Amino acid sequence: MSEKRYRVELTEEERAQLGAIVGSSGRVARKKRMRAQVLLKIDQGPQGPGWTDEKAAEAFDVDGRTVRTIRKQLVLEGFERALERKKRAEPPRKPIFDTKGEGELLALAAGKAPDGRARWTLRLLAGEVVRLKIVESVSHETVRAVLKKGICNRTVRKHG
Repeated sequence: MSEKRYRVELTEEERAQLGAIVGSSGRVARKKRMRAQVLLKIDQGPQGPGWTDEKAAEAFDVDGRTVRTIRKQLVLEGFERALERKKRAEPPRKPIFDTKGEGELLALAAGKAPDGRARWTLRLLAGEVVRLKIVESVSHETVRAVLKKGICNRTVRKHG
């Protein structure tokens, strides 16, 4: 087999860190634990077993590309980056309310209820923020989540 393009040689400190993650009885993310196990097995240093990518992939039930990616991340981006999953640049869905819109919704909910009503309902608030063109469209459940986040609970009279 040819020489690996990205050669993994862990230091004693890195091996100890990975061993702590693998041997931890506490809560460790499943993928982080798997990445730590893979790194320990593909270590080609004097202390490492030097498994092939294929053998590690089979042992940990992952694709061979995953092992190669972990190897590449360790060499190019560093130890911490090889353990952690890549963070998204943007959330999968754009938030409906920005901070200004949330503030307007909270102010509206705290204000006087519409005529003929004792208080605002979630559906009334959703309709009102669309009518006022704060947002284009919104679900009453999204309104509920924003109100909950903003601690706008109508049943609580006093905070603290």
